Amino acid sequence: MRIVCGFLVALILLGCEKDIDIQLDPTAASLVVDATIENDLPPVVFLSNSLDYFGKIDPKVLSSSFIRNARVNISDGSSTVALTQDSIVNAGGTVVFYTTSGTSLFFRGKLNTSYTLTIETGGKSYTAKTTVPELTRQIDSLWWEKIPLAKDTNDVQIKLKGKDRPGLGDYIRYYTRIGKGAFLPGFNSVFDDQIIDGTSYTVSVDKGFDKNAEFSDSTAFFRKGDTVTVKICNIDKVTYDFWRTYEFSFQSIGNPFSSPTKILGNISNGALGYFGGYAAQYRSIIIPK
Repeated sequence: MRIVCGFLVALILLGCEKDIDIQLDPTAASLVVDATIENDLPPVVFLSNSLDYFGKIDPKVLSSSFIRNARVNISDGSSTVALTQDSIVNAGGTVVFYTTSGTSLFFRGKLNTSYTLTIETGGKSYTAKTTVPELTRQIDSLWWEKIPLAKDTNDVQIKLKGKDRPGLGDYIRYYTRIGKGAFLPGFNSVFDDQIIDGTSYTVSVDKGFDKNAEFSDSTAFFRKGDTVTVKICNIDKVTYDFWRTYEFSFQSIGNPFSSPTKILGNISNGALGYFGGYAAQYRSIIIPK
């Protein structure tokens, strides 16, 4: 009898369910900025419009989101350069970006130099500031080791020995590259020096991770036979805060117990994204088969 009653109650509750269709108010697109300047390299600025959170995204939509014909300038305080529009075509469509060209190729990032970015598009103006700092995190040595108890003996780890100058406020972001592939940031790619301030240290360098790919053992470890390049960049506090909050937000996706995270950008006038300066150094290692 109890089972029958329980079954009837369940049917009643199911019959009382009501579909709720929430209609979100449409929001105006915001400017999204991905701008960088690195020592010895020209600045690169990607501009796009934000997309609806629940909107359909396909290559055509992504391609049309990039902004054309904006006015973009970068200044180091003594000279100003107007960036020229250029484009690359990938498998998904056309990606538009801004970079120096022609005589402007002589405008390249310098260590210990501050820069101001100005953007004019859609009748609005935007600004941001960053600094290419000094190289304060020096790489002393780089080597590889076997991974204890690894399932695949071809999986290895890379170790780095470095040193940090005394005094807090040295921030870094790192990337790795396999062969001639793209430089990819680590799953956690930014660090401060609160623990290692003024010391020599040895750390494991995690393999850079493509956040559009599914994480697996093949994406987690270096392999015997790889030629690996490690890129360590000193960054300013603004760049550190952007990537620290961005990566925390990325890692919280799908976690119902995580707290909402505001990504800390540095673009004015309500735009999203950041303008970051990088003081980069590179070190390569060949892992024998």
